[in-house]
Amino acid sequence: MGQPKVSVDLILSKLAEDAERTQAKAQRASDILFEPLDTDIATTPYDIVYEEDRVKLKIYSSTTDIKIQTPLLVVYALINRETMLDLQPGRSVVQSFLNHGIDLYMVDWGYPTRKDMFLTIDDHVNGYMNNMVDFILAKQKLDKINLMGICMGGTFSVIYAALYPKKIKNLITTVTPTHFDTDKGLLHTWMKYIDADQMVGTYGNIPGDIMNFGFLLLNPARLMIDKYVGFIENMDNKKFVENFIRMEKWIFDSPDVPGETFRQFIKDCYQDNLLIQSKMRVGGKRVNLKNITMPLLNYYGRYDHLVPPEACELLTSKVGSKDVEDVCLDSGHIGIYVSSKCQKEFAPRIAGWLKARDKAKKKTRTKQSSAKKTRRKTGVKAKHTRGTK
Repeated sequence: MGQPKVSVDLILSKLAEDAERTQAKAQRASDILFEPLDTDIATTPYDIVYEEDRVKLKIYSSTTDIKIQTPLLVVYALINRETMLDLQPGRSVVQSFLNHGIDLYMVDWGYPTRKDMFLTIDDHVNGYMNNMVDFILAKQKLDKINLMGICMGGTFSVIYAALYPKKIKNLITTVTPTHFDTDKGLLHTWMKYIDADQMVGTYGNIPGDIMNFGFLLLNPARLMIDKYVGFIENMDNKKFVENFIRMEKWIFDSPDVPGETFRQFIKDCYQDNLLIQSKMRVGGKRVNLKNITMPLLNYYGRYDHLVPPEACELLTSKVGSKDVEDVCLDSGHIGIYVSSKCQKEFAPRIAGWLKARDKAKKKTRTKQSSAKKTRRKTGVKAKHTRGTK
């Protein structure tokens, strides 16, 4: 039996068709890349209501009637920017919160400069965070607010709730590391052996570009090759291109991390795992997780390579609250906020959880709180002093 033969004409015809498709795709891609693109991020309107040093407090303009009377303060990580929560229209956690009637505030940590290198976790938690919480309480004549933390900002929020439990009505943690003694995830392995003293001594503040490069090395094939191959394959799709550029804008908008905060976070958390043991000390006070007696909702991602479930799921068993809930989504570290699937569940579920616990009536603040507000308006400095070692 003779060997089957493939017609040369058929091969040439196929090559010609592929060339035509490739040329047409390249032309569409060229047209898209040279025309105006909508790549703005963080477009939801807001006002700055409080400023201290580099730090700002945003309040977002409500798009509907306030249904959850207790305001929610969202604390993002010092790494990257809070604009992740308002990345693009239709996939905005901020907009979803507003649509569900949440009275929303958010911390903008700004961009640290060299003068901020001596700021510690104490300065961020007992200083900036506590001052902003007091501002909101005084402004709205309340005794408590709701607090939501994200990643490192979630760790700060856990610390804050343990130190100031009387000021927090409900606590929400999302992709928040609290248990650091795990070998799940390359980041935790690296951090156990990193020389934080040498890094701080070399750089002062840890450069955002250095942090970003480290994160890319955690999964270089996917983060440094696959995603750009995917871009080339889809660059004739305008919506894909716009969303890709928005994400790239966010990824490479990376503030530096204050040196002393980085040093303490690496040593006390990643290397000594003090927080989950209630042995960590911030501002001279022990962070006792049993002081967290308010309701706690703990979100994390099943496929998170930065903060794996093992780093998150132990928290609810260590706090003093009896009203706790763990929610594990089939998502990674960022997908929990931007994927269309998670968007349908994440913010609506949080809003429903808060609404069910928002039945207590608003309480009038004491005269002492009003006095705090007056002092703030007249520009008297807060008692907590920053930048000391």
